[in-house]
Amino acid sequence: MLKLYGSTTSPYVRRLRIWLANTEHEFINLLIFSDQDRELLAAKNPTMKIPMLEDESDGELQVIFDSRVIFRYLSAKFSDPSLSWDQENQLTLIDAANDSLVQMFILSNSDIQADEDKLFFKLQKERVNAVLVHLNEMVADKQFVSWNYPAICLYCLIDWIEFRNLHNMQGLTDLLAFHDDNTQRIEVTATDPRK
Repeated sequence: MLKLYGSTTSPYVRRLRIWLANTEHEFINLLIFSDQDRELLAAKNPTMKIPMLEDESDGELQVIFDSRVIFRYLSAKFSDPSLSWDQENQLTLIDAANDSLVQMFILSNSDIQADEDKLFFKLQKERVNAVLVHLNEMVADKQFVSWNYPAICLYCLIDWIEFRNLHNMQGLTDLLAFHDDNTQRIEVTATDPRK
C-alpha cells in the first residue's frame, strides 16, 4: 500500500497527488507546524520535509523522501518511461522557482520582510523572475503540451503562486494561459488547496 504524507497546500505534494490520481494510495494530510504532526513527521523523516512516501509491498517497507525522488521511485515501480534530459531540465527550472518562493514564503510567515537590498532576497527574486520568463518562453514554444509530470509540476507552481499571491504574473501570458487551460482537469480540481 502506498501512503503519501504531505499537506494540501504544498505544491510539491500536490504534483504527486495529481500524478497518483489513478493509482490506489492513501494521502495523509499533515498540519506540519502542529506539534502532533511535527512529531509524526520527525519520527518518519529526519529532513522533516514533505512530501514523503511509504510503500509497504510484500511485507517490506520502503520510505522515500523528496518529490523528485518519489517520482523516480514511482516511475520505476510502475515501469513508466524515464524523463528525458530536457524534461529533467524543465523540472530543475520549476523546482528552482518553487524553492526560492517557498523560502521567501516561510520568511514572510516568520515576520521577516523581503528587503530588496539584502543579498538573499535579491538572489531569490532574480532567480524567480529569470525562471518564470524562461518557462513562459518554453510554454510559448509548445514544450508543455502533453499533460505529463513536468507539465503537472509547472501547473502546481503557477497555481501555488496565484493561491499565495507570491509573484506578479503580469506579462507572463503563456504561463497564465497554460494555467487556465488546465484548471478544470478533474485531478486538479480535486486537489485544489483552496477547498
